[in-house]
Amino acid sequence: MVASDVVLGENVRLAPFVNLYGCRIGSDTRIGAFVEVQRDAAIGQRCKISSHSFICSGVTIEDEVFIGHGVVFINDRRPRASKADGSPQNESDWELERTIIRKGASIGSGAVIMCGIEIGPGALVGAGAIVAHDVPDRAIVAGEPARIRRILES
Repeated sequence: MVASDVVLGENVRLAPFVNLYGCRIGSDTRIGAFVEVQRDAAIGQRCKISSHSFICSGVTIEDEVFIGHGVVFINDRRPRASKADGSPQNESDWELERTIIRKGASIGSGAVIMCGIEIGPGALVGAGAIVAHDVPDRAIVAGEPARIRRILES
């Protein structure tokens, strides 16, 4: 489903079973099957978002970024279903923390990207990593929690 408030650039390719609402997708970007992109998320130009990935509100993905299969972004550090009095929470009851993925970065399949961080340009996140801290430019990170393995040459 592509909601009427989605802004799509030119030549965007959408696989079946995507769920897009209130987001922006840049030109020449490819979105795989079973991907959800929430309101207030932005994806740049010439990106590839692989199947079964979840891009939540508050995530900005710059140009030429690769997102592997089943990557999950998180935007709430203290999630709860209800308030202390037992009533359901709503959007005003939690603090959205923004995340940014800089140009040319790659995130391997199955990675979990915690909220409030920045992944630098050209960085590489290994498959299955849990990223809880900023990733420097051109760094390769892997593991649970993700740690810097090396820095790529320019």
